[in-house]
Amino acid sequence: MPAPRTLPFFLPVRQGNLPTLRRAGELGPMTERWDVIVIGGSAAGLSAALMLGRACRTVLVLDAGEPRNRFSAHMHGVLGHEGEEPATLLARGRREISAYGVEYRQGLVTEVTEQGDGVKVSVEGADAQQARAVIVASGMTDRLPGIPGLAKYWGSSVLHCPYCHGWEVRGRRLGVLTTSPIGLHQAQLIRQWSEHVVVFTAGLDALDEATRQRLRARDMRLVGAPVTEVLGDDQQLRSVRTSDGEVIELDALFTAPEAVPHDGFLTHLGLERGETPMGSFLTVDATGKTSGERIWAAGNVVNPAANVPMSINAGTVAAGAVNMTLIMEDFDQASTGAGV
Repeated sequence: MPAPRTLPFFLPVRQGNLPTLRRAGELGPMTERWDVIVIGGSAAGLSAALMLGRACRTVLVLDAGEPRNRFSAHMHGVLGHEGEEPATLLARGRREISAYGVEYRQGLVTEVTEQGDGVKVSVEGADAQQARAVIVASGMTDRLPGIPGLAKYWGSSVLHCPYCHGWEVRGRRLGVLTTSPIGLHQAQLIRQWSEHVVVFTAGLDALDEATRQRLRARDMRLVGAPVTEVLGDDQQLRSVRTSDGEVIELDALFTAPEAVPHDGFLTHLGLERGETPMGSFLTVDATGKTSGERIWAAGNVVNPAANVPMSINAGTVAAGAVNMTLIMEDFDQASTGAGV
């Protein structure tokens, strides 16, 4: 019978602000290998990192520094943080995770590669990192139509989510710039916040008479001519111009941009994806597990409709699932003498 193996383990050793990982009994530092690397440092990513840090995991957060809601001055519908600036929440979150030994670094991930019992994460301009598992919380980009003036007011008076911004423009003159069939859903939703709604229908398939009657029954104006320009001053949208030359005064314009998830660094892995009304996204289970053996995903990178509280929850759920997966792996390896 072979002699029982002594189980090696990793001890975090902090040198200044940079943690290195050493195998017990070794004198020198080795290539960094974390329990979990979290890609993305916004609501979902920081929530996941907080949970894992409190679970005594070695965790690295790699953040490209471009959260989706950076164009908004305030968050709404976030219990306990109502009306707070998004950057304030993230700064607080970074302080909180640091208390549990989580390492936060600015960095753009270029590729994730599965390697047997771990994952390699390549970072632009920096050394690659290794981990036992990865949580992808890299978010997404809202790609706006190329209408002159539209991007200038994005996040202030060009909006996408009435739950996030509707209260602030309630009762005012609102427009809905449709960009796809989902615009019909958005138009009906916006009507809850104002009686003065203009729907620009050029982005929809030809509306049948029943649909037109449905919208008009709630006193919504339908404009078929495409919007060609958004007009306003330095601070505020004031009107839009359509292709037939009409200028329509508005106080805010809602639209549903193209949702572009930040998941290009996973493309070569061929992970399962699903087509949704808002685009193509990674397929995940209830815990955020992708079809990759060691890859989870949470937040807007898999759910473009998720607001801040939903993203926080998704990050928490994924972190719990990852931690339990690693726990079970540790027990499995210990019971077979394989080590961890």
